[in-house]
Amino acid sequence: MDEKYMELALELALKGKGKVNPNPLVGAIVVKDGKIIGKGYHKFFGGPHAEVYALDEASFDAEGATLYVTLEPCSHFGKTPPCVEKIKKMKIKKCVIATLDPNPLVAGRGKKILEEAGIEVVVGVCEKKALEINKVFFKYIQTKKPYLFLKCAITLDGKIATSFKDSKWITNEKSRKKVQHLRNEFTGIMIGINTLLNDNPRLTARIENGRDPYRIVIDPNLKTPLDSNFVNMNDKKSIIVTSKENSLEDSDNYEKYLNLCEKNIKFIFLSGKDFSIDEILDKIGELKIDSVLLEGGSYLISRAFKEDRIDGGEIFIAPKILGGGLPFIDGFNFKEIKDCFHLENIRYNIIDDNISIEFFKNVKNNLKVGD
Repeated sequence: MDEKYMELALELALKGKGKVNPNPLVGAIVVKDGKIIGKGYHKFFGGPHAEVYALDEASFDAEGATLYVTLEPCSHFGKTPPCVEKIKKMKIKKCVIATLDPNPLVAGRGKKILEEAGIEVVVGVCEKKALEINKVFFKYIQTKKPYLFLKCAITLDGKIATSFKDSKWITNEKSRKKVQHLRNEFTGIMIGINTLLNDNPRLTARIENGRDPYRIVIDPNLKTPLDSNFVNMNDKKSIIVTSKENSLEDSDNYEKYLNLCEKNIKFIFLSGKDFSIDEILDKIGELKIDSVLLEGGSYLISRAFKEDRIDGGEIFIAPKILGGGLPFIDGFNFKEIKDCFHLENIRYNIIDDNISIEFFKNVKNNLKVGD
C-alpha cells in the first residue's frame, strides 16, 4: 500500500514540471483509514510546498493520518516556513518519504525532527523513481553544475542538416511540438555560434503559458550579429559565452561588445577561445541556472560527449537518408565497439513516422537513510 500511495504522489509531483525550477518536483498525499483525504504538489517556485496543500486539504482529519511525500520535508525557513513544523502541528502519525533531500539545509534534518516528535518515519519507498523525476535537482544541488540534456533531430544516417546547411525540417510536427515542451521544462538552452549564424533561432518555448529559457550561445570570437533574433528578444535572458579578450578596450570586438551590452546581453567571460564544456557549465551554474537543453550544433554535442558531460537526452530520428550532410556527432573514433559510448536507461517513443530515444545517467543521492 505504501508503494501504491507513493506512486500517486509521484504522479502529482510531475505536474510542477517547468514551473518550480530550481526547486524540486514534489508531490504529497494524506491517507487515513485507507482513504485519501488530502493531496498536493509544488505548483510554482516560491509557492507553498506539496505537504502544505495536502495537509490543508485534509484539515483536522489529518490527525493520526499517514503522509506520503516524494522528498524529505524541509526543516528550514526559505521562501516558505518549514514543512516539518506543520506536519507536527497537524499531528500526523506516520510519514513515508521516497528519498532524503541532499540540500545541505535539509539533508536528513527533516527526518530527524519528525522522529524526535514521535512520528514514525519510513524512507526509501519508490526511491528510484523519485530520484529519476528530480534528476535536475539532484545534479544541481549536489554539484552546483546544471543538468545537461541533449536534444537533437537526425536523419536515419545520423545527419542534422544537408551539406548546404538546410535542416528544416528533419522531424515531423509532433516531434517539434515535443521540443517546445522540453524548452519549457529546462531553465536554459545552449547552442554554438554556427547554429546561431545558420538558423537565426529565437530559442523560445512556443506553448501556452510556457516560460522561455535563458538562451546561451557559445561564441568565442564574438560573431553574434547585432540584428539576430537572439540579441533582440528584449527580455534580458540572452547570454553569450565568449573570450574575455573581447571585453578589452584594445580588442577589435570591443565596440561590438559595448553595443551588445546596450541590448541587455549578459556575458560569461572565459580565458582563451577553446572552452571546455565543464568550465562553461561551472559558470552557467553560478547564474543559478540548474538545467541546460543542449540543441547543437555538431561541435558542441561532440565535445560534450567527449568530456562525458551529457546527463541525459532525447534524440529524434526521422526516416530520411541524406547520404552526405552534417553529422550530429564527430571528432572521435573508437577502435573497438566495447569502448564506445553506451546510453543508459533507454526509452523508445513512436511519434507518427518518427522515433525518439530517451536516455539518462543513473541518479545518485549522496545521503543514506541512516544519515
